[in-house]
Amino acid sequence: MILTDTHAHLYSEAFDEDRDNMIQRAIAAGVERFFIPAIDSSFTDAMLRLEAAYPERVYLMAGLHPTHVKENFEEELEHVHTLLGQRRFYGVGETGIDLYWDKTYLEEQRKAFRYQIRLAREFGLPIVIHCREAFNEIFDVLEQETDDSLSGIFHCFTGSLEQANKAIGYNMKLGIGGVVTYKNGKIDEFLHKIDLRHIVLETDSPYLAPAPFRGKRNESAYLVHVLARVAEIYGKTREEVAEITTRNSKEVFGV
Repeated sequence: MILTDTHAHLYSEAFDEDRDNMIQRAIAAGVERFFIPAIDSSFTDAMLRLEAAYPERVYLMAGLHPTHVKENFEEELEHVHTLLGQRRFYGVGETGIDLYWDKTYLEEQRKAFRYQIRLAREFGLPIVIHCREAFNEIFDVLEQETDDSLSGIFHCFTGSLEQANKAIGYNMKLGIGGVVTYKNGKIDEFLHKIDLRHIVLETDSPYLAPAPFRGKRNESAYLVHVLARVAEIYGKTREEVAEITTRNSKEVFGV
């Protein structure tokens, strides 16, 4: 059984004390592929070191996280553009719009999201979308910018069935993580109505740990708890869900 964690910040300082052991625990649990989203330029070196340590398992993205869009966002976006021109990356992200923490830079977030969609098209890469309390804003930008060449993942999807179907209509997979295991997560109420070919699994480590670890540091080994709940929802074996979702991840990232 091969599992793919399509979204994990394994370069985070939260893992500085036990990063290698944490990754080995994940591999022992069957998680063999790790897709690593960017936050901003301050993490680039740490991401490159992680890839160098696990070149056969770690796949990097380049991007600017919406909560890190500040006054210098144009400089940060130029850094992303430069990286994409220098070497291979497997996606653009994570990008998007976040109105939960701060609405101060909403217009800048829109511009950054739009620009990164265009980078994804320019470099032929999927885009990984962060959306928090911003579905309308995200869909407005996608409606203007999308075309048949654009694909990607709605990371940490927590919307409604209607929003799920709309996201899929933009050629996006839904990234399902720890929230699906929460009693108040809500997505477990309708997930079975979405064809499993539209689903990929993720942890968002070190954030959003699944039950029974909710509130603690998340890690990629805990993907098995997400897998178990998704398999239960769909009435399939864990092996079937692992195979299908890993195949879906290969469709998105091309590897």
